[in-house]
Amino acid sequence: MSTDHISSTAPSSILTLLSPMLVIAGLAITLRPTITSTGPLLTEIRLSTAIGLQAASLLVVLPMLCMGIFPLLLPWIGRRFSESAWITGGLFAIAFAGLWRLWLDTGGTLIASALVGGTGIAIVQAMAPGVVKRWYPARVLLAMGVYSAALMTGGGVAAILSPVVAQHYGSWQSGLGIWLVVPVFALVLWWRRPSEQMENRDDGVKINFFGNRRAWLLASYFGLANAGYACMIAWLPSYAQTLGWSAQSSGELIGIMTIFQVIGALVIPMLSAHRLDRRPWLFFAVGIQIAGFIGLITMPTALLILWIALIGCGLGACFSLTLTVALDHLSKPKLAGALAAFVQGIGFIITAIAPYVAGVLRESTGSFQAVWWMLLISLIGMLFVTIKFAPASYHQAINLSKL
Repeated sequence: MSTDHISSTAPSSILTLLSPMLVIAGLAITLRPTITSTGPLLTEIRLSTAIGLQAASLLVVLPMLCMGIFPLLLPWIGRRFSESAWITGGLFAIAFAGLWRLWLDTGGTLIASALVGGTGIAIVQAMAPGVVKRWYPARVLLAMGVYSAALMTGGGVAAILSPVVAQHYGSWQSGLGIWLVVPVFALVLWWRRPSEQMENRDDGVKINFFGNRRAWLLASYFGLANAGYACMIAWLPSYAQTLGWSAQSSGELIGIMTIFQVIGALVIPMLSAHRLDRRPWLFFAVGIQIAGFIGLITMPTALLILWIALIGCGLGACFSLTLTVALDHLSKPKLAGALAAFVQGIGFIITAIAPYVAGVLRESTGSFQAVWWMLLISLIGMLFVTIKFAPASYHQAINLSKL
């Protein structure tokens, strides 16, 4: 029985409506600490393990590649186990990576833990949109907003608190390993989810979207939207330090950006929930990012926090809205989840490449201006692509008979 058809007047009905939302938030909050906790502790990690910068980049690149590769394999391997088994296994992998990090002491084992954790992240992240679509068919945008906000909150909190935990316990391993408690908590929520939200087993999804233009367009759009996030995480602190900010203050900019990401992921979807056409709010989300990057290019020193706030809000809204648009294309949760998995798969491969390209531009030009111009041009291109996402085009664009 769908939670969207339960009366909201009775307290038990309200609990039935909100309980699955807590499970969704619990799944989402596990998906970034494994990645974002390493950056603030990288200096200590490198001193302890003698790991080089190129090898250290694998701590981010490997999870992102996993996030791209696993969803693309889902049409073939997804039917081997149930949705519940996949999500349970993914959460166990994330928890094991955190537990392992409590005692590892070499660069090689740390990179291996990133691969294990990244695999778990990829599994849960690929499955989650389909869960949202099935549990909240009439409130997809709201549920995706909660999912996106929880995901971003997990990443931001881990980046801020990991150095605090490491300093308190006297080791960087503690700062990384402490986050195993998050997937353990998510496992408890997942196992105790209400019976109405248990999976309806079927024959699985037997189609893939490699030959569909709209699927590739959605995936590229999603990848470019997240490329801005990846580049900001990788390079914003270094950029701020070139403007005279201290290392600690420049790191806090990531926290500020995260706050506005959460605001964008929650508020913009709620404002756009009354209409199926998401384009006006996508235009807004992309537009405020354009304003932010223009600010970084033209007058960064005086109003840096404002530009970061605009970019963060736009990034948060784009993440939620883009996945929602993908889910909107198909009414059946299994099919919509498969499309969202494809979109994330191709998208995160694009996202993983972006920080590397940004680094090449920074090294070749000696300035971050070229990086901001690259992202600005990408966003302008996204404005033109947004026009194509008219709800009337969904059925024709995703023609199941041709897949």
